[in-house]
Amino acid sequence: MDGTVLVADDDRTIRTVLTQALTRAGCRVHATSSLTTLMRWVGEGKGDVVISDVMMPDGNGLEMLPKIAQDRPGLPVIVISAQNTIMTAIKAAEAEAYDYLPKPFDLPDLMKRTARALESRARRPIREVEVERPEELPLIGRTTAMQALYRVVARIMNTDLPVMICGESGTGKSLIAKAIHDFSDRRTLPFVTVTPGDLRELDGPSRIMARVKGGTIVLDEVTDLPLEAQGRVVRMMDAPGDHVPRFMATSRVPPGQALEEGTLREDLYYRLSGAVIDVPSLRARVEDIPLLAEHFLARDERDGQPARHLSEQAAELMRAYSWPGNVRQLENAVRRIGLTAMAEEISRTEVEAVLGNQPRAEPVMREGRGESLTASVAGHLRRYFDLHGDALPPPGLYTRVLREIELPLIEIALDATAGNQAKCADLLGINRNTLRKKITDLDINVTRRRKLM
Repeated sequence: MDGTVLVADDDRTIRTVLTQALTRAGCRVHATSSLTTLMRWVGEGKGDVVISDVMMPDGNGLEMLPKIAQDRPGLPVIVISAQNTIMTAIKAAEAEAYDYLPKPFDLPDLMKRTARALESRARRPIREVEVERPEELPLIGRTTAMQALYRVVARIMNTDLPVMICGESGTGKSLIAKAIHDFSDRRTLPFVTVTPGDLRELDGPSRIMARVKGGTIVLDEVTDLPLEAQGRVVRMMDAPGDHVPRFMATSRVPPGQALEEGTLREDLYYRLSGAVIDVPSLRARVEDIPLLAEHFLARDERDGQPARHLSEQAAELMRAYSWPGNVRQLENAVRRIGLTAMAEEISRTEVEAVLGNQPRAEPVMREGRGESLTASVAGHLRRYFDLHGDALPPPGLYTRVLREIELPLIEIALDATAGNQAKCADLLGINRNTLRKKITDLDINVTRRRKLM
């Protein structure tokens, strides 16, 4: 790499490690713990790339992005943050940051992104933010699954693509739909959630269109809509009138299954699936459970409840529970635990007392319906072919299917081995160089468990 990198982070360890790594890679580095110093360097014309933390002692790194764009158009800024919420990813995307990485980050991955930034040296203009935002959303997570979801939301929020949001009850599908609307160009327009009752009458679609006025329409649990009502939605989407709204839908039933069972019309699915977002269940991201629990406890403390935090044993028990009701169930359980706990530190026994009254816990890792992997894949492939009716899918199916299987396999294997590529390659039974090439080709974000904080 060739160029000058400006590093701003109040953690001396991170500054030291980044300085050493970038210097070894051939870069010149200026590192500081102050946003004021960083902005002075930018104003003086120093630096080809900026790497900046968000929360600094003298300000917020995201709030400096418009000023950097004004003073130095085309200067790429890579944002790093320990605030692992969808809000940070969205704000970084809104401010047109060149890239965003959650802390803890993988150093080789950050180096690769810095090299790309040095090569590009180009930015799009900053888009003005005109309305206030809520300070936080309960969409929190450090796991690979949630970080991938954040990136998808940030990419599609300012497009006109219809969106299908799929996931179990309680995973936050409606929150994601609202976040996409609230941080899009339509944020000042109405956000209308449609239920079966809204489409029962023949004039239901016209009343909905009059309410939405070019904003966003969300079909809540679209597979619960009668097929006749779904037909009205199809006609509404085909002839939206002068003010075209954005359409989104939520579904707790996977679209392929709904099509197979006949609870979702094919023509409606084709119109809604411009982008499909799969929201992970809580048991699929167990490492986020203590983070979410601490968030709910902190929120209750702000509302006047006594300060509470989980003991290590209590957090471990919560990770082991299956949470069939997902984040919504966790939120309610944490509230009860916080109210009944006797001391500031919540014990394992106190968690057991509350979880004992919850729906029966099952093992977090369990087989789905006793079906083999081969049978499950075969079922998905049959549904994929069925979606094309009498026509064949587009050419290149073999490569596409292998990529669809290969990507989650490598991501899950990396997560299981804490991001250790040597262990992951051994687990998969492939050469480490082959694994590295696949990580690059598939653009997989590798995060080590023992990372920089």
